[in-house]
Amino acid sequence: MIFYLSSLLLVLCIFHIITRYNRRGRLLSKIPGPTAYPIVGNLLMFNMSSMHDFWQLGRLTMKKYYPITRFWGLHSALISVGHPEDLEILLSSQKVIEKGYVYWYLQPWLRTGLLTSTDDKWRQRRKILTPAFHFSILQKYFDITSEQGERFIEDLKAEGDETIKSLMPLCSNYTLNIICESILGVVLNKMNDQEVKKYKQAILDVGSVVLYRTVRPFIANWMLPFVWKIGHMQRNALKILHDFTDKVLKERRKYHESTGYRYLNDEYTGEVKYDLGIGRKRRLAMLDLLLAAEKNGLIQEDGIKEEVDTFTFEGHDTSSMAMTFTLMLLAENKEAQDLARVEVIRVLDKSGGKIGVTEIQELHYLERCLKESFRLYPPVATLMRYVSEELELKNATVPADSHVMIHFWDTHRDVNFWPEPDKFDPDRFLPENAKNRHPYAYVPFSAGPRNCIGQKFAIMELKSLIARILYDFYLEPVDRTTDMRLIADIILRPLDPVHLKFIKINKC
Repeated sequence: MIFYLSSLLLVLCIFHIITRYNRRGRLLSKIPGPTAYPIVGNLLMFNMSSMHDFWQLGRLTMKKYYPITRFWGLHSALISVGHPEDLEILLSSQKVIEKGYVYWYLQPWLRTGLLTSTDDKWRQRRKILTPAFHFSILQKYFDITSEQGERFIEDLKAEGDETIKSLMPLCSNYTLNIICESILGVVLNKMNDQEVKKYKQAILDVGSVVLYRTVRPFIANWMLPFVWKIGHMQRNALKILHDFTDKVLKERRKYHESTGYRYLNDEYTGEVKYDLGIGRKRRLAMLDLLLAAEKNGLIQEDGIKEEVDTFTFEGHDTSSMAMTFTLMLLAENKEAQDLARVEVIRVLDKSGGKIGVTEIQELHYLERCLKESFRLYPPVATLMRYVSEELELKNATVPADSHVMIHFWDTHRDVNFWPEPDKFDPDRFLPENAKNRHPYAYVPFSAGPRNCIGQKFAIMELKSLIARILYDFYLEPVDRTTDMRLIADIILRPLDPVHLKFIKINKC
């Protein structure tokens, strides 16, 4: 027994020396960070049950070791950055495009779609999907956004002159309806409510699994069946999510089969000859672009499922949280709410209360409110990149084979770039106030080659509905942003439900 224990101790000592004192270890040791124990590094400091505590610890540590820090874990380290000059080097690089290890935990769900793929596969998918988000195509999707917005407002009005709503499910219903119809071609209102509810819960469960594994990198995929609670949660969530995707794809294939595949011809799906406005029952969606690519041998069914999963998740959950935070901030900041409403009334009164692309483009102050909301509460508050070759940042040298976490939350509240960073001030985004700001001090949709492909769609969608709400309702706070307990999930979100009061405006 003594022999075996001595042998184990010797192996661990060798492991520690090799890990911490080779060139990679020496470079990492130059980056400031919390004291790390042998072997386990800093893993123990993140061994906590509350996702909110995990989020808070990350913020405090980033502040303490500003502008860059590192956390050791087993044989590797995680480097955390938030300074705009470091972000510029990382995000603008054509080489550093591979996502970090946290995204590996999303692969059982999203596999290797646009969010999680890299190299040639990512470039091919990006090329296939980019035309679907051209501005001229987004205008065609806008009919769906407009109809869903009208339905949303009518439902709110039906609840009386005043109503208090739980924001997250309210906003999630709206954004999921839009993404499913415009991107996937499926009218979610016709689906079973319980099925939709299970789908949303499954997304949250996947987020819980990802967070659990983020601070326990020693748990490999093959171990999950033995980690009973987390393994069971993931299996159940994946079945619900993939069944949803299979149903969407099956219904869309059935539709094209019934029309003789005529709407997958180049006449409708060519890059130049797009025409999505071919009748209410024959609107084409982003999914049709993938089906047309499949018809031309550019993608297979598994690839289509990857992108359906990716866009259903990314297209609704991020917009839902952006809408939640923006409504709360407008409710808390009455002056900004009133200014935005004056602008909305001026624009919509000219159009008879209708919102089209022309009206959206005139809502300049409302867009500044959205940008300030994205600054304070970026829905994607962190992302991670894998650095395969040694990389010189402004504030440190990152060794090869490293994972770098980028914290947009901290970037957007850096007092060196944002005076009174916690204050809601839409005028930060007036041209004269923004012109001298570092271009990477504000990156809510990331930047560089892997920036968010759907950012224009998201902004149009959010401006449309929030304008409708301001046109018909006053907003009053019930729960406040300063009291929210935020959590480190795939998407930034409050731990607890948040509520808002809607007061109907009586128009004479």
